Amino acid sequence: MDANIFRDMSYGVYIVSTMDGERPTGCIANSIMQITSDPATVAISINHDNYTNGCIDANGNFTFSILAEDSDSGLIGKFGFCSGKDVDKFTDVNYEIVQGVPVVKSTCGYVVCEVINKMETASHTVFLGKVLDAQVYDPSSQAMTYAYYHNVIKGKSPKNAPTYLPEEKPQPAKESGSKVKYVCQVCGYVYEGEDPIPEEFKCPVCGMGSDRFTRVEE
Repeated sequence: MDANIFRDMSYGVYIVSTMDGERPTGCIANSIMQITSDPATVAISINHDNYTNGCIDANGNFTFSILAEDSDSGLIGKFGFCSGKDVDKFTDVNYEIVQGVPVVKSTCGYVVCEVINKMETASHTVFLGKVLDAQVYDPSSQAMTYAYYHNVIKGKSPKNAPTYLPEEKPQPAKESGSKVKYVCQVCGYVYEGEDPIPEEFKCPVCGMGSDRFTRVEE
């Protein structure tokens, strides 16, 4: 089976969030779809290993904020490559509480849902949500697609994402004068600037320093 075909399907990039007791938490998701329009219901797919999964199950509701192409790409690093069990992901994030759950500003907008059913798969829980509220923050913003994230931002899927495919290990660049790039070993971001990569460089997706980048041959 050629799993690359799934990358030709349409995906967005979302921050799914809920409450962990009194503390907001969340994760990046790209598998969300509207099931019906009246009553409005949606389905989201969250990996069993994501801390957010258990919090949604315990809390009984969730929200998803739709990232825009001009949203801070650092949000993807914070919500996609860290665990809410160990990190307060909402520190320094502009958000508000709507119907008891956190929604992230500087996005296209949000949808708040109450869990009405769920289905377990081998690796993910599919939560079915009844829409309680929704709001557009910026009508002019362009929603980020996974293709845009992959091709323009040069990011990779977190390992818990349904679209995750193991990447081949990059080979060190040969001393042949060929074009060189640097790949972040945490999130897969590709740096194609100076060679060598500046020591002070920080990954715009996950925030890692230049020491976490590997020099590779394109």
